[in-house]
Amino acid sequence: MKKNLLAGLIGGLFATAIAAPAWAFEPFVVKDIRVEGIQRTEAGTVFSYLPVKVGETMTDEKASQAIKALFATGFFKDVRIEVDNDVLVVALEERPAIAKIDFVGMKEFEKDQILKALKEIGIAESRIFDRAMLDKAEQELKRQYLARGKYAAQIKTTVTPLERNRVGVNFTIDEGDVAKIQEINIVGAQAFKEKDLLNLFQLTTPTWLSWYTKNDQYSKQKLSADLETLRSYYQNRGYLDFNIESTQVSISPDKKSIFITINLNEGERYQVSSVKLAGDLSLLPEEEYKKAVTLHAGDVFSREKLNASTKAISERLGAQGYAFANVNAAPEVDKEKRQVAFTIFVDPGKRVYVRRINVAGNTKTRDEVVRREMRQMEGGWYDADKIQLSKQRIDKTGYFSEVTVETPAVPGTSDQVDVNVGVTEKPTGNIMLGAGFSSADKVILSGSISQSNLFGSGNFLSLQINTAKAFKTYALSYTNPYFTQDGISQGFDVYKKTYDPSLSSTYVQTYKTVSWGGGVRWGVPIAEKEAISLGVGYDSTNVTLFSDSRRLYQDFVAKNGNNNSSVLLSSGWSRDTKDSLIYTTSGAYTRVGGEVSTPGGTLRFYRLSAQHQRFFPLSQTFTLMVNGEVGIAGGYGGKDLPFYKNFYAGGVSSVRGYQQSSLGPKQDGEAIGGQKRFLLSSELLFPFPGSGVDKSLRLSWFADAGQVYGSGDDYGRYEKFAVSDLRYSTGLALSWSSPLGPLKFSIANALNKKEDDKTQRFQFQFGTVF
Repeated sequence: MKKNLLAGLIGGLFATAIAAPAWAFEPFVVKDIRVEGIQRTEAGTVFSYLPVKVGETMTDEKASQAIKALFATGFFKDVRIEVDNDVLVVALEERPAIAKIDFVGMKEFEKDQILKALKEIGIAESRIFDRAMLDKAEQELKRQYLARGKYAAQIKTTVTPLERNRVGVNFTIDEGDVAKIQEINIVGAQAFKEKDLLNLFQLTTPTWLSWYTKNDQYSKQKLSADLETLRSYYQNRGYLDFNIESTQVSISPDKKSIFITINLNEGERYQVSSVKLAGDLSLLPEEEYKKAVTLHAGDVFSREKLNASTKAISERLGAQGYAFANVNAAPEVDKEKRQVAFTIFVDPGKRVYVRRINVAGNTKTRDEVVRREMRQMEGGWYDADKIQLSKQRIDKTGYFSEVTVETPAVPGTSDQVDVNVGVTEKPTGNIMLGAGFSSADKVILSGSISQSNLFGSGNFLSLQINTAKAFKTYALSYTNPYFTQDGISQGFDVYKKTYDPSLSSTYVQTYKTVSWGGGVRWGVPIAEKEAISLGVGYDSTNVTLFSDSRRLYQDFVAKNGNNNSSVLLSSGWSRDTKDSLIYTTSGAYTRVGGEVSTPGGTLRFYRLSAQHQRFFPLSQTFTLMVNGEVGIAGGYGGKDLPFYKNFYAGGVSSVRGYQQSSLGPKQDGEAIGGQKRFLLSSELLFPFPGSGVDKSLRLSWFADAGQVYGSGDDYGRYEKFAVSDLRYSTGLALSWSSPLGPLKFSIANALNKKEDDKTQRFQFQFGTVF
């Protein structure tokens, strides 16, 4: 006879709740244990939770413990313990498993993205279904929509029973419209105009560019950042006691409009009465401390300058090995005089050295690829400058989406640290088939296969194809950036190029060239940001003339033939101190280079060029860029410079406002290029209005000047450099790092157009041209 000892749940409310025994029973020795009702759960799993085994005595207390333990697993909806002729029977009803999760009406998010978020809170296919977890899933999904500004989103969950004790979970979503910021009000601002303060914010009311920036969509994180920007703005202008009293964010009843009100208290404006240094100042010369302090007596208080001063001292001590230097500024405020005095206390602490450098996260890239960029050495004194430089160098490899460097103290010591470098791999291979468009070449079909981190070695390999109308290219390149342990790089290139200007409406030269060749090159670093390059190559070019070819081209072919070859030696020097490759605000780039054809080929010529580009930060938003380029080429040994090696000017990449390659000497009314080129430009760079802090868009007002000159009877008045022959232009330009590729365009006005010049007011280039 089977006896029911304990059964069911109390109301099913608490997972660990236990029904009281129907009646007490005398303890008995368990002859066997039988599990009933399980489908997915292994019997051994159930046995592991029972406090009794065959041959042991079963009691009321042990029965209670068993039910508690089995409910706590979360696997079961009902648990009963029965006895049948001294056989312990565990009767179970399993919770259903989730067979599938579906979404209906979800457009804002990718399904995989949401499934990943739900999995983190316990809802996923093949897991045990739990109604409480499902409620949490709804809240998580709603939170995701709120983060995107969709406050009207409605979510309905349906659970459908399926065969084999499974369920399907369906989320039906009505996303609604995105709530837009309709008003941002700043209450209490007197020293500055509200309009000027709002221009500091990333969040804005809707503008014509909001579809791209999405800055009209409320975000708690963005608002916090904007409030910090506001606080810094005031405190950098003397308002030491500035305080944001409150921030109210309200939403309209239809959940389509957001209203933000910021209440602030400006306080008084303070001047600095004195800045003193105290503490242990023996480690650095007095002049270095003074140089590091940029806030002086008589200045209007600036939190930015004060923080920069303490940071500069800390970094200078860090460069000497004092990793845990403590530099703090203590204020003494005189509210009556509206003055503040600062005492900067310096505590260098102990000098420390690096015990070990650890690299983590590089699942594909070899350790040595990361370690060879380190400028901080194991066993050496800690140097903050070298560690920061190491991080920059690792980041500039382009192999990682994120690079972090931590310097924890070694446990049990006071003078040692480890340097932990953490990297996050990113895809470095690229297979691209695409199209570009330029005002010069019309439609450009291009394709490339490249891998900048070949097999995790840091080596670069690429195959590039370009089908521009007038200029077709097929090229293979390979580079080993660490051909030697000292950082000397080696690479090679092979190519075939077809140049047929007659196929393009903007190129009018009546000839065609087909070139093929290749070369080997080396790069030798001579300083952290300086390098020299050396190369040797071979080029073979076939020239085809047409019936209307210019006299210049006919004379060259008559003298040198249609087929010519060159053995080329090249060298160069470059220095790059720019702070960014894309959104540069400071620094400079300088290069000098040249190539010369040597015996072994049929031609004798040289080409030299130099460029200097400098960026001057005028403010947080405005940057001045000045760029100058010169080039000179010619023949030697009784040979002429091949006309297809001439310099050209005009177009979006040189003197905007003039047609591509249209400036300089002309023959029969068409530009023929020259042996000398001079280019000069300046640009005032600033953010695109309405883009906030988005760095993918950048506007500039520019002024360009340039010209090309030649030597010989074909070049007329352009035989010698003359300022009066320069062409000038000015206008607006836009650079956009779009998701589809880089975009550049300009609207220019040619300032001193001559009768035979060809102008082009609007010029643009879209897509990467290889």
